[in-house]
Amino acid sequence: MAATSEAVVNPAHVEKTKKPPARYWDELQDGKDENKVGKDGEQTGETLSQKHVEKAKKRKNDEDRGDAKKFISGKPDPFPGPAHISKDRMQKFKRRDKTKKIPRQHYKLKDMMARSDEVSEMAQKQAARIDLLLPEDAGFLEGDEDEDTCTISQEDISDAVDITSASKYFDLKLSQFGPYRLDYSRTGRHLLLGGRRGHIACIDWQTKRLMCEINVMESINDVKWLHSEAMYAVAQKKWLYIYDSNGIELHCIRKFNDVLRMQFLPYHFLLATVSATSFLQYLDVSVGKEVAAINTKTGRLDVMCQNPQNAIVHLGHSNGTVTLWSPNQKEALVKMLCHQGAVRSVAVDKTGIYMVTSGMDKKLKVYDIRAFKPLKSYFLPAGASCLSLSQRGLLSAATGDIVQVYRDVWSTPVTKPYMAHRVQRTVWGMHFCPFEDVLGVGHGEGFTSMLIPGAGEPNFDGLDSNPYRSAKQRQEWEVKALLEKIHPELITLDPTELGQVDQATSQQKHQDRVQALGFDPLAKEKFIPRYKKKGRSSAGSIERRKRQVANEDLRETVQQSSEDKMKIEKERKEREKKEVLLSSKKSALDRFKK
Repeated sequence: MAATSEAVVNPAHVEKTKKPPARYWDELQDGKDENKVGKDGEQTGETLSQKHVEKAKKRKNDEDRGDAKKFISGKPDPFPGPAHISKDRMQKFKRRDKTKKIPRQHYKLKDMMARSDEVSEMAQKQAARIDLLLPEDAGFLEGDEDEDTCTISQEDISDAVDITSASKYFDLKLSQFGPYRLDYSRTGRHLLLGGRRGHIACIDWQTKRLMCEINVMESINDVKWLHSEAMYAVAQKKWLYIYDSNGIELHCIRKFNDVLRMQFLPYHFLLATVSATSFLQYLDVSVGKEVAAINTKTGRLDVMCQNPQNAIVHLGHSNGTVTLWSPNQKEALVKMLCHQGAVRSVAVDKTGIYMVTSGMDKKLKVYDIRAFKPLKSYFLPAGASCLSLSQRGLLSAATGDIVQVYRDVWSTPVTKPYMAHRVQRTVWGMHFCPFEDVLGVGHGEGFTSMLIPGAGEPNFDGLDSNPYRSAKQRQEWEVKALLEKIHPELITLDPTELGQVDQATSQQKHQDRVQALGFDPLAKEKFIPRYKKKGRSSAGSIERRKRQVANEDLRETVQQSSEDKMKIEKERKEREKKEVLLSSKKSALDRFKK
């Protein structure tokens, strides 16, 4: 029994000693010994978890410091913050100036305008950054030393360029139904030809695929693509016709008779036409209704172009004037005397700043539309019958059967053409192809496609005019364009006025208030003398009191006018005193006076 009790009392030497139970008074000591290492040289679990938390907090604080310290692969960013954008590139994509400060009481309008400014600035920065990614750049034809580029023929250019570009120079011999007028679609992919003797052809000119070809059996004055390559308008001898890309007649619009020239406004879906009866008419092709019919009272109209910036129509007349028209007014917005003879052709660049005109006086003039003043004037020996401006600012002028292309006509004086080419017969129509270095010329023998290096815009907007869009993309674009259609009432000379706040004057507000109430609340009430007793309200005393009040009002008016006169007289005397002081100073030239 004794041995057994000894075994129970004396534990084995290999058994671990038991820890005493934890007491509340030992917690303070445990807190002090947190960072101490145990017998095995390892830290406790609580100490490790606390260190992990501290490291996470420190890392989070470093990340929250903003642009001051950014980490790339564990190293600080040597170029913190957004990339720098040059001022020139920002100015290139500037949309509008910042709005002026709005009074404090209009806090909702103030917040709205502030958000609009922020969005506009963000869009400007994004466009400036993306501009670096545009893959194409415009280039011009440059000759060797003492070599004029106008002496380089189209055959030499087509031999020097690649096969794809060389295929864009070609001739279509259509002598039976000429001369021809032409029009390119907005994407620059499709070509529309209209012969004087009734021949119409739609061509995918890059692949040389014929879409449709018909003969309407009557004379054609002009042809024009509508919002897409699915429909086009033809001004025939008597009426205006609409056809689809398969040559099927969709509409015959008899309200538009004797049409000579046409222009299509793509963002308004308006077809503007001028006729031999001196009428300017607008047709909304989305609903098929006539928007406006204006009698210009200027005779036969056969010179017409549009300003792509504000959709104003420019008309040239036989008396040498050019008039600007909008569908909202029955009178011309502007009348400019440009030539001593009749105006033969008018063209406006895509920025809407410059206008080029040619007349029977054999002069070619460049105007600044903002000031309506001439900038340059050139003399052409035979005069220009057709004018066309490219997206990059090249000007083509046709004189008889010779086509000349000029460069920088509004910035520097031009002494010689940039390029020249002779066609077989007289030019009747001419257009630059969008987004291509190509000039299409319609003449008596058919059609000629010329290569003009540097004419087209190298980078296109895929959301607006995409030359490579599919049929599905074209349908989606058409729906979106119809939803965003601009009403014709918004066509003005200065489109920036539409974005400004209309701040009515106090006088206008007062007039509106009078019209709404039916009386003037601020008008002075008519003086009615109070009735007095004891014979003091006789007719004579009432008139005397009325005269006295009227004299008081008159006295205030006279006193105010006299104070104004005295103020003006005082300013005049001070001004004369200053002039006398300045004249009294002796000059070095006074000794030469007699």
